[in-house]
Amino acid sequence: MDIISDPAAFQRVCWFWRLSGAKTALVPTMGFLHAGHASLLEAGRERADKVALSVFVNPSQFGPGEDFERYPRDPGRDAALAEAAGVDVMFTPEPGAMYPPGFATWVDVPELAKGLCGGSRPGHFRGVATIVAKLLMLSLPSMAIFGQKDWQQLAILKRLTQDLGFPAEIVGLPTVREPDGLALSSRNVYLSEAERAQAPALYEGLRLLRDWVRGGQTGAEALTARLRAWCGERAPLGEIDYLEIVDPDSLTPLGQVGDRALAAAAMRFGRTRLIDNLLLSPAG
Repeated sequence: MDIISDPAAFQRVCWFWRLSGAKTALVPTMGFLHAGHASLLEAGRERADKVALSVFVNPSQFGPGEDFERYPRDPGRDAALAEAAGVDVMFTPEPGAMYPPGFATWVDVPELAKGLCGGSRPGHFRGVATIVAKLLMLSLPSMAIFGQKDWQQLAILKRLTQDLGFPAEIVGLPTVREPDGLALSSRNVYLSEAERAQAPALYEGLRLLRDWVRGGQTGAEALTARLRAWCGERAPLGEIDYLEIVDPDSLTPLGQVGDRALAAAAMRFGRTRLIDNLLLSPAG
């Protein structure tokens, strides 16, 4: 496995693969890799001839007072996991290489970014869209692979590639979870023992909401109010940031759960913000 920090060198490797006819899978990450990332890399290995992993804690997707400086980092462990997963090249640029002096061009998908996480993290998805667009330009992959835990990010990146004509498929894979249902996240290390014990309530609550829908309750306002009350009792250390039922594609809030709907939520435990989602259908 090659480890490259220079964008031009990374570009040369990836473009050579493209010109040679190889199918490339790109897996963009912020590092501190875990089993969820490993599942994305393994999928890339199965679906493509070459796998490129990027590890970059992207400063432009962090807002004031967020955790950019303390975001967990472990380059050695990341490299070991990547090599074990069969990665061909690991791209580890410095912020100054991706955002050189005078950088002034940003990519935004405002209609999809304004709600859900975008409501409490203004500018976050502009940073995500910009860095992913740069990575797609550098690597020219056949596909870029992400987890479905951040459904809004997936929707934004699918629209980005569609609107700007990037020849890469955005692939979303199922969320990998702990045995108790908590979605794997690099930020889970922030949780205290007491917070960790209550954190599975987020996914447990979404599954409960799905059961209520299958039982015939389809009004979004009543469903979310009922779940907010349940979460307050089940996880008193947590605070709901948002809980909405939306269209899975447009992310538009829904009044009623129809054939396709997505329950999306964010919950804070102290300094840790967790996100999760679940597809809903009255028919099950």
